Amino acid sequence: MTAKLIDGTAIAKKVREQAAADVTEMVAQGYASPGLATVLVGENPASEVYVGMKQRMCKQLGMESFSYTLPTDSSQEEVEALVRKLNADLKVNGILVQLPLPKHLDDEAVLRTISVEKDVDGFHPINMGRLAQKGREPLFVPCTPDGCIYLLDEVGVELRGANAVVLGRSNIVGMPAALLLVKRDATVTICHSRTKNLSEVCRQADVLIAAVGQIEMVKKDWVKPGAAVIDVGTHRIEDATKEKGYYLTGDVAFDEVKEVAGWISPSPGGVGPMTIAMLMRNTVRAAKIANGLIKV
Repeated sequence: MTAKLIDGTAIAKKVREQAAADVTEMVAQGYASPGLATVLVGENPASEVYVGMKQRMCKQLGMESFSYTLPTDSSQEEVEALVRKLNADLKVNGILVQLPLPKHLDDEAVLRTISVEKDVDGFHPINMGRLAQKGREPLFVPCTPDGCIYLLDEVGVELRGANAVVLGRSNIVGMPAALLLVKRDATVTICHSRTKNLSEVCRQADVLIAAVGQIEMVKKDWVKPGAAVIDVGTHRIEDATKEKGYYLTGDVAFDEVKEVAGWISPSPGGVGPMTIAMLMRNTVRAAKIANGLIKV
């Protein structure tokens, strides 16, 4: 058996195209273009790259982008004051504070300061709390786990009644992914460093989401034949034989797992493109909510 490839690049393109179409329609109706504000504290090179990608994507989709960079030594009060200013700015529909923040800052307090109606990253405690409650829906869902579920839906993987295993329990991916699967009537097991017989637990999964942050941890004998495997991890491996001097890989040993799985997302080219696409979709949704086009 060779798994069918879940092409995140192609699926993300469709999501972005729909977001662009929504923006065009809103502007034609007389509404302002959706606006996304990014807040970067410090000089983290990786964060600078991610913020730049988000700004360029806004421009490509016809959206407004507002960029704010604060010094590394900014105080808690200064960061929260900027967020409150953006909360009050009618041109700004979504606010994204790029994580991680410098260690002296309380990221939970900063995220709590973001207006829940502008929390396009989905990390506000109210949105996370709604995600965890039966019968309640958040205004926004965290982009990476939302992208994972979107990929599964797009290729027709049945989640209702499925045995799902989430490998990793971070607040950014693992926990919200598990909650999304529960909302879709899957039976969910969350695995972590204390899980006993980890490979055996993973092997019971009809759907396996690997978000553990360990290079190619998931091997062929961890995967149930025919299972759907979503690889969230991205790791840079130095390799002088490659043109760029390195290559990227994920949490899943792709070449061997694809011989067992029914569906598999690659890394790169799987979940990664979906994260920014879902952020764009959330920002458009925030603008629709602000303009009364979506009732919540």
